[in-house]
Amino acid sequence: EVQLQASGGGLVQAGGSLRLSCAASGFAFNDYAIGWFRQVPGKEREGVSCISNSDDRTWYQDYVKGRFTVSSDNAKKTVYLQMNRLKPEDTAVYYCAASEYLGAGGRIEYSDFVSLYEFWGQGTQVTVSS
Repeated sequence: EVQLQASGGGLVQAGGSLRLSCAASGFAFNDYAIGWFRQVPGKEREGVSCISNSDDRTWYQDYVKGRFTVSSDNAKKTVYLQMNRLKPEDTAVYYCAASEYLGAGGRIEYSDFVSLYEFWGQGTQVTVSS
């Protein structure tokens, strides 16, 4: 059974930090890319960051560059999203998802295309207070 378990969300003040984790099981983790998305009510899910477990390529949405860092521990089959200097506009439910296309060398700049991801985890709420 494929599972992606996102955790680490919470309430933090603006300027603070959180680290999200995405624990994966049930598929060939090293052959996939793991993406992070976020969604607020009434808006479409948007890509935040992605890392390819096969070659460590990464991608970031412009508005998180320099603040968020994605990393992967292939031995633990876990991907992390370190979020620093959080802003109220970062408030959202954050999801992780797995893409075989991106893990196989697909164009990493397409990381925010929801349709490229086969497996999705449940979300974790991040709330940043001003």
